[in-house]
Amino acid sequence: MALPDVFSQEVTKDLIDRISKLKPDTQPQWGKMNVAQMLAHCCVTYEYVYEPAKYSKPGVILGWVLRKFVKKGVTDESPYKKNLKTAPDFIIKDSRDFEKEKERLIGFVLRACKDGTQFFDGKESHSFGKLNITEWNNMFYKHLDHHLTQFGV
Repeated sequence: MALPDVFSQEVTKDLIDRISKLKPDTQPQWGKMNVAQMLAHCCVTYEYVYEPAKYSKPGVILGWVLRKFVKKGVTDESPYKKNLKTAPDFIIKDSRDFEKEKERLIGFVLRACKDGTQFFDGKESHSFGKLNITEWNNMFYKHLDHHLTQFGV
């Protein structure tokens, strides 16, 4: 079963509606992050695309390991399990401004939809090499869906 198309306006609207339901005091159903940290965490996937200078690319060996052993689980249609280990770039330990992070995430979701499939198809990812449009879609959708579900929206 294909995941919803994050490059469609309908799915983008649905994701933004879900993000908009979050409040600064929304509690997670599992995990350690608070809602503002979760929003910042979700922005990292988009920062890898739109703000790549913020992050170091994996070295040759780590890059091979990521492509060989991690890529499929991130880009296929299977849902993430709860409480999975996360990559260091995605660990948000400091306090974040809820409204600012919510606005940033909504902006990234809108930008990815606007840039669309032609921008992403065959685009090099930060960790996994070139991805096709289905892989980009699955990576974006299932990560956001996982964390929005974590916070009950």
